[in-house]
Amino acid sequence: MKESIKKYPLGWVPESTFGNWFLNSDIWVFHVLKLSLNSLEELIINKKQSYPVILDVGCGFGHSLLELDKRFSPKKIIALDVDDKAGERIQKHIDICQSSIELKVNNASKIDLPDQSVDMVFCHQTFHHIIDQESAIKEFYRVLKPGGVLLFAESCRKYIHSLVIKTLFRHPMDVQKTDKEYLALVESTGFVCEPKSVSRPFLWWSRWDLGVLETLGVKPKVNKEETLLYLAAYRLK
Repeated sequence: MKESIKKYPLGWVPESTFGNWFLNSDIWVFHVLKLSLNSLEELIINKKQSYPVILDVGCGFGHSLLELDKRFSPKKIIALDVDDKAGERIQKHIDICQSSIELKVNNASKIDLPDQSVDMVFCHQTFHHIIDQESAIKEFYRVLKPGGVLLFAESCRKYIHSLVIKTLFRHPMDVQKTDKEYLALVESTGFVCEPKSVSRPFLWWSRWDLGVLETLGVKPKVNKEETLLYLAAYRLK
C-alpha cells in the first residue's frame, strides 16, 4: 500500500475526458446511479424515515445529491470530492436540493469532519478511485455515528481490469480488490454487515463485453469472479 501511495503523488487519478462525459450523462444517472440506489435501499435493515446528515463520498457532478435528498430526507448533505472543480460542477444541483449542501474538497483517506458526526456515509462507485483505501474505510467508520449506515456500491477488480474500462477510464490499477476483499476490508474496520445486506449483481454495464454476449445468447459462467459489490453496513457502537 505504501508503494501505491508513493506512485500517485496527487493521492488520486484524474478521470479521462470520456469518463467525465459518462459520469455526467443520462446513462450514468438512470442506468447506474438510480438503479444502484434502488438496490442499496432494499439492503438497509429497518430503514429510518430520515438520515439528518449524509456524507456523499465522491460527489462528482452532483447527481447523487438530488437522489440522496429525495430518498433519505436529510437536513444536510456533505458533498466530499478531491477535485477542486467540484464546486462549479455541483452548483446547479445544490440550487434545487431541499437540504443544505456543504462542499468539502478533501481526500477520503483523511476526512475533515469530527468523529461520529454523520448518520449515513454514501460511497457509490468512488472507492476504486481511492489510493489509500485502508485509511478511507477507517475514516468512514470514524465519522459515522453509532447506529449509522454505510451504503457502499463498488466495481471490483475483474471489471476495472477489463480492456474496455482500462481503455476508456482512468483508475489506480494496483489497488483494485475482489468483492471478497472489499467485504473483508469493511468488516475488519468494525462495520457489521448482515448477509441479507450484501448483493453481487451482474449488470450489463458491469461486464467486460457490456452485455453483448448474453444478448447474442451466450450465458455467463456460473462460477465467475464478481464485478460488483453492493452492501449496507452499520456502526453499532
